[in-house]
Amino acid sequence: MTYVSLVRPRWTDMDVYGHVNHAKMVTLLEEARIPLLFEGAVKAGVEQLPKGIVVVKLAVAYRRPIVVSGQDLRVDIDLTELKAASFTLSYRVHGGPAESDPVAVTAETVLAPYDTVALRPRRLTPPESEFLKQGFADA
Repeated sequence: MTYVSLVRPRWTDMDVYGHVNHAKMVTLLEEARIPLLFEGAVKAGVEQLPKGIVVVKLAVAYRRPIVVSGQDLRVDIDLTELKAASFTLSYRVHGGPAESDPVAVTAETVLAPYDTVALRPRRLTPPESEFLKQGFADA
């Protein structure tokens, strides 16, 4: 199932060409996943996960420019891989808030839970893995 998030680009997110800047797009992707991975995890009682998640890999592909117009962008997020110590999310960023708006950006992040005390990646706990499966199944 797909988790849907709405994010709104800001005027300062534009580059000199009037398009949303690459670095700002990466931030918008982060903002799109935060409600599920942080707020949703805490509500589900999986409180260690939001205390430490690091991006292991990031890939972004642009199909068309996104111009700041004062409207939300629809970000469809899917869990595409779940491993013992990482998980992969894929993103489709639509040029507007509707599913029918054209996809402007596709992206993928590989994320890993991180132990902030030991300062190293760690394995997902069974409740965390179940939360991720369920979070996207309930989307």
